[in-house]
Amino acid sequence: MKPKSKALFLDRDGVINIDNGYTYKIEEFKFCDGIFELLRYAQKLGYKLFVVTNQSGIARGYYSEDDFQRLTSWMLKEFEKNSIRIEKVYYCPHLPEDNCECRKPNPKMIKDAIDQFGIDPKSSWMIGDKLSDIEAAKNAGVENTILISVQNQKNTLTKYIVQSLYDIMDIIKA
Repeated sequence: MKPKSKALFLDRDGVINIDNGYTYKIEEFKFCDGIFELLRYAQKLGYKLFVVTNQSGIARGYYSEDDFQRLTSWMLKEFEKNSIRIEKVYYCPHLPEDNCECRKPNPKMIKDAIDQFGIDPKSSWMIGDKLSDIEAAKNAGVENTILISVQNQKNTLTKYIVQSLYDIMDIIKA
């Protein structure tokens, strides 16, 4: 039997890009400082990379699914230019009140990646900027969690709290 892979699950807004609220235009998308370095580092350590993102702006009518796909395609090309391979982008287009299975803190997006790509949740990590990201990871069996927070929110859910993507490279090891 083939050994399972390890993964790095990333929220998009607030982790990959600066969260300006319902980002869907390429010209408004700004990568967070350190994201390219962090993802190249994680790849070198053998992690598969996945994006898991709530995108309720679609259901709210702020932008269309086509707008989201256009931005996602551009983002993936930017990662490729920087020698970074994102295995898949999972997204939830629903409103919080829709009570769907995919919206974080529900674990469906992460569980789907675990099942579809043969991921070992115990050797994987979730990086998010909201407690719902951390809850989704825990609900999917991913115990290694990192919350990016400038307020230094104290909580018992997440394993680590950092203020910068650069801090993560000192935490994640092979």
